Amino acid sequence: MRHISTGSPFEAQIGYSRAVVADGWVFVAGTTGYDYATMTMPDGIVAQCRNTLATIATALDAAGSGLDHVVRVNYIVPNADEWPACWPLLAAAFDVARPAATMICAQLQNPEMKIEIEVTARVPA
Repeated sequence: MRHISTGSPFEAQIGYSRAVVADGWVFVAGTTGYDYATMTMPDGIVAQCRNTLATIATALDAAGSGLDHVVRVNYIVPNADEWPACWPLLAAAFDVARPAATMICAQLQNPEMKIEIEVTARVPA
């Protein structure tokens, strides 16, 4: 197994890796919209979704994979009414992969968090 970190302080505080690579698979942890360079969270769900996808793409790249190799994605949003605003970003990000997907409406760790995304991807042969 190989562990991938984005340098987020939450990884050390909570005890997890942004991604784990094992047996040709990449498992990316639930990821929110923080800008980890500044440790700031944008206000809107679209900006948070954009940051979340960028963090996931960076982790997948470090694993030797990418968004085009995602096979499963789980979306968690606390407010289902905001969810459709993310669809254009998600459709563009996963246009090639077309992964199996689930959207769950649930409270997230902090009130400012508007979306959390976790993915599973293959490392291409």
